[in-house]
Amino acid sequence: MKRLPKEFKYIQSIALVLAALIFLGVRNLHFYNNKTTIDVRGGEYSYVARVVDGDTLKMADNERVRLIGVDTPELHYSEKLLRDSRKTGKDVKTIQALGAKATEFTKDLCDHKRVRLEYDIVRRDKYGRLLAYVYLEDGTFVNSKIIEEGYGQVMTIPPNVKHADHFKKLERQARDGKKGLWKFN
Repeated sequence: MKRLPKEFKYIQSIALVLAALIFLGVRNLHFYNNKTTIDVRGGEYSYVARVVDGDTLKMADNERVRLIGVDTPELHYSEKLLRDSRKTGKDVKTIQALGAKATEFTKDLCDHKRVRLEYDIVRRDKYGRLLAYVYLEDGTFVNSKIIEEGYGQVMTIPPNVKHADHFKKLERQARDGKKGLWKFN
């Protein structure tokens, strides 16, 4: 029987290891993007059909996804818009203008793109929307990016607090740097 060259055996070993990883699923792979570690375990992929507002997406399957940990100014007339107006002392039109800027940022980031949804403890809010952390295919963490660039504030609702400390740090940096909407405050 003819012996195989050493190089072929190495290639064969590497191929077997790769095949095993694919078969078993890669469980501990991490991407590093803008100083943010993103764990790609679990989750499901979906397609963003449209951006409803700065912190809510409508998926191709008609599912509404509310971004966990992020609150952007209201774009649409609602009770929350009126509450935010009373709380901040800003008029409704000003808040809606800021909401339009946040919505535009989120559109530029993920509208009509394939994304991965990752869940925390509670999967749906009282309105029936899915609650998720959203990642672009390149690893960009959408929830984080919105806060980092100053287009949203941290909104923590326990028990979904997986990234709360990270989000608070990003918000502080965006506010101090007068990024995004913070330049209007």
